[in-house]
Amino acid sequence: MKFRTGLLLGTTLFIAGIKLGPQIQNWIRSDNQLTIQALAEDVKKDQVQNNSAETYRLLTLFGDVFERVRAGYVEPVADKDLITNALNGMLTGLDPHSSYMTEKQFANMQIQTKGEFGGLGLEVQEDEGHIKVVSPIDGTPAARAGIKPGDYIIAIDGKNIDGMTLNAAVDKMRGKPKTQITLTLIRLKEPKPIKVTLIREIIHIQVIKSALYDRIGYIRISQFNEETEKNMRQAFDKLQKESNHKLAGLVIDLRNDPGGLLDQAISVSRDFIKEGAIVSTKARNPKDNQRWNAKGKDITNGLPIVVLINGGSASASEIVSGALQDHHRAVLVGEKTFGKGSVQSVMPIPGNGAIRLTIARYYTPSGRSIQGLGISPDIKVQDSYDAPEFSIREADLNHIIKNEGGNQTKAPIRNDLPAIAKSIPAQPPKDWAKFDYTNPSTDFQLQQGLKVVRSMAGLSNDKPFPIPLKKSASLDSKGKNTVQQKPSNDNKANSSKQEQKQPNHQDKSVPDHPAIHSK
Repeated sequence: MKFRTGLLLGTTLFIAGIKLGPQIQNWIRSDNQLTIQALAEDVKKDQVQNNSAETYRLLTLFGDVFERVRAGYVEPVADKDLITNALNGMLTGLDPHSSYMTEKQFANMQIQTKGEFGGLGLEVQEDEGHIKVVSPIDGTPAARAGIKPGDYIIAIDGKNIDGMTLNAAVDKMRGKPKTQITLTLIRLKEPKPIKVTLIREIIHIQVIKSALYDRIGYIRISQFNEETEKNMRQAFDKLQKESNHKLAGLVIDLRNDPGGLLDQAISVSRDFIKEGAIVSTKARNPKDNQRWNAKGKDITNGLPIVVLINGGSASASEIVSGALQDHHRAVLVGEKTFGKGSVQSVMPIPGNGAIRLTIARYYTPSGRSIQGLGISPDIKVQDSYDAPEFSIREADLNHIIKNEGGNQTKAPIRNDLPAIAKSIPAQPPKDWAKFDYTNPSTDFQLQQGLKVVRSMAGLSNDKPFPIPLKKSASLDSKGKNTVQQKPSNDNKANSSKQEQKQPNHQDKSVPDHPAIHSK
């Protein structure tokens, strides 16, 4: 089957109460009506290998069960609900990222990829009948309330949701802006459930954040939507101007980035890699295999780069990380990534929503598949003194596809790491300040990343630079500045003050959502 439809990357997730799942890749145009015809043609071909009589028997069984439920269930059930549940079961039973979307869910997904949605700013995912947080989106009600990746939502407004479907839970978390909602959470190592009360908001996805640390530029990519690469280039140009065109290095932050559009991941990678492969995909039919290469440009002209990653970095962000790592173009600092190595296609069904179907595996430039494995950092650095908090990854999900088709599973050996790599601590000291995303001086992984890139640039690390030395800016999905932060010379852990009243997103999904998530 040819790729007539949009391709998706990212963790299966709900954002702002909207079911997202791997985010979209290339949007399907008016020829989407061909989708069903193409599927039918493929089914005919496959029937050669299947037992037609057995297939007919099973379809008859489905009809029998359908009629018995209609007639005997304790309460009347709409035929549409029964069919929708059946479609969801058929697709979600294949792998964690395939699913059926109703017309409303499909419309919500399109809105989210445009960069704005309503909700709490949470990315959530179903895990064996439980609703688990993949990540909160920076600056949203969920992030400000202190909700963390790995939290389980067990009740909404005091009513237990254990065993509830993801769709139903998301519907309960959705609501009008400025309305109140209370979530009850279970968190690892916390002896009692945690209750948080939030106010729903319209979430404007803040796709890019940037800051200048002395001569080191910092760019945070929170999601790969339609505007990501363009906004990233704008942020880089702005950093060049702020540094009087004396940038010495760059930190790219992909932590808790759930993924998104494949074409955006490719475009971002091409901005830093001058030649060679970026990513390749292998589908069921070899004629549908694809490969994308660099285009001979590097917007930084060879500046040293550090990429920050963690367990919330998924799919599209793993494509960028893997490409930069395989080409030895950047040093990866942080923790192992999520491990989603598959591509989804969104296939609209006119008048009946859409299906999201896994149609290929992707491979890094060296030919490795990271499916279920993730990408390991070149320099491992935890974000806290304690052992890393529990975090859901691809390998923890049900029905994941196999890791196969690659020529290896490990990254090429690196002999080019800077000497400082051996002295970077794997975890912060026990008395390290509690992480506050509004205060860079509490971000241990960022601090180590800055040390590494400064060393690569031949700069001294004698003086710490925990606070941006210039104004930092955030770009929303339309490329507009949304945040301004005044410079500060105070290096104390609590010295940074955030001046924006309502920050925006950087992680994953939320209420209603995150990824991650993607993801």
